[in-house]
Amino acid sequence: MKRIIGAAIGSCVHVGGLHHFLKLAEAEGYSTQSFGPAVPLKRLISIISEENPDIVALSYRLTPVTAGELFSELRDELSRAGKSGVRMIFGGTPPVAAVARASALFERVFDGTEPVSAITEYLRGRTDKAGVASFPDTLKGRIEQKYPYPLIRHHFGRPTLEETLDGVEKIAMSGVLDVLSVGPDQNAQEHFFHPEEMDHSQDGAGGVPVRKPEDLEAIYHRSRCGNYPLVRCYAGTRDLLKWAEMSVTTINNAWAAIPLCWYSVIDGRSKRLISEAIREHQEVMGWYARRGIPVEVNESHQWSLRDAHDTLAVAMAFLAAWNAKKAGVRDYVSQYMFNNPPGTTPEMDIAKMLAKDELIGELKDGTFDVIREVRAGLAHFSSNPSFAQGQLAASAVISLALRPHILHVVGFSEGDHAIVPDELIQSCEIAHGVLHDTLSGMPDLTDSKRVIERKNELMDEARYLLETLRRRGEDSGNDPWSDPDVIAGAIKAGVLDAPHFRGNRYLCGKIVTGLVDGAWHAIDPSTGARLDERTRLMILSGL
Repeated sequence: MKRIIGAAIGSCVHVGGLHHFLKLAEAEGYSTQSFGPAVPLKRLISIISEENPDIVALSYRLTPVTAGELFSELRDELSRAGKSGVRMIFGGTPPVAAVARASALFERVFDGTEPVSAITEYLRGRTDKAGVASFPDTLKGRIEQKYPYPLIRHHFGRPTLEETLDGVEKIAMSGVLDVLSVGPDQNAQEHFFHPEEMDHSQDGAGGVPVRKPEDLEAIYHRSRCGNYPLVRCYAGTRDLLKWAEMSVTTINNAWAAIPLCWYSVIDGRSKRLISEAIREHQEVMGWYARRGIPVEVNESHQWSLRDAHDTLAVAMAFLAAWNAKKAGVRDYVSQYMFNNPPGTTPEMDIAKMLAKDELIGELKDGTFDVIREVRAGLAHFSSNPSFAQGQLAASAVISLALRPHILHVVGFSEGDHAIVPDELIQSCEIAHGVLHDTLSGMPDLTDSKRVIERKNELMDEARYLLETLRRRGEDSGNDPWSDPDVIAGAIKAGVLDAPHFRGNRYLCGKIVTGLVDGAWHAIDPSTGARLDERTRLMILSGL
């Protein structure tokens, strides 16, 4: 077992940061010992000679000028004792850390601005002597390197390619995120392979106007610096297979994000019928699966964004994962979007996400694994930036109850305008601050009577809805949960329904939902009372 000793040197009595570092080292399997505050240099040399540690961790948090004199004296003392080759690291304030780096005494210097993951990467031997980390280029590789510290993801795309390229480089150099999600504009998402159909007055609306594969290649090239973030891209809302082939070739797409039912006549983002869209989406899931690329089916929260009741959101989360597994996906990214529909309380949000996660977890086996991704809802954020920063931090704390592998940060500016690089970096740093203070030692927010009762209620209700869907398609000769015609028929009949569907001739839209005690339920429009799923479906069938 490797051994680290630590000390605050000179007249410095501040040992909080040193003790925190040694605790992290112990968690990584090191034997540690602190020799406390204000250790004179001659005493330090004696300790090093007596203890013969693998690494010496030193701290000093006073003035940079006195630090420089101390480091010079330390060099001389090490030389006289024949200990110049001892491995040493340093932690202090940014001004003192700059002096420590200049001294060339230390193989790694920490100034307190780094995420905890940078320290654990060092302790795990994944950095060189200059502190340059090794960055895996696959999603699973990065997760294995950092967990339980989640990967930080953020989307980015400015109205021009040039502005996006400059921003991508700045973000990568900051090292604040692990996954950069490229957001193409709506013209690209729908008409990339049909440029003649583009309305160029809308160029840059909703993201970066990528118009050829070389644009994506340029974005990826500009991201190859800093901490070399993984890059991924929206799936496109039509021609999804062509988008898949292009994104893997141009940006080494870290994982696919594909809906099950959406990007169809449901939401108007393409003209495909629901069954046609589902078939294409299943085909693309299989294409990614055959190449060993993780897949996310961003389905469930789309229903919640249309004020669907929580039972339906849980059932659709399971149905999405079921279809991914049927398509051969091995590594499934399960996204849990908090804060929607509006008014959902933290307790009820956690219960809903736990219900989704436990149902999906029942599919796990040697061929199917689940990667948990959490995020805040975009519409949740205030246009007031200070208020929104508080919302960002609060949502992050709540979502950490799911022990996520990925924390998808939604920038605090998004309630007012599309994010710019400095705001994105600041948003990610807020998330790192939350993780620094709450990743370990927090009360278990899932261990609440109300949360557990609601989770169990939702799982029972979702199972009943899924069983109803299965019975509707049992004569089809196919698996009803992955049969496009059965799913599309259930949407048209109102078995799978949301209030926002009203007025769409392809859908039903008869359901009424409402917020009751912090959760979203189906509501009896004549009485205003909650409807459980059995009663709702019985009324729908006319019984």
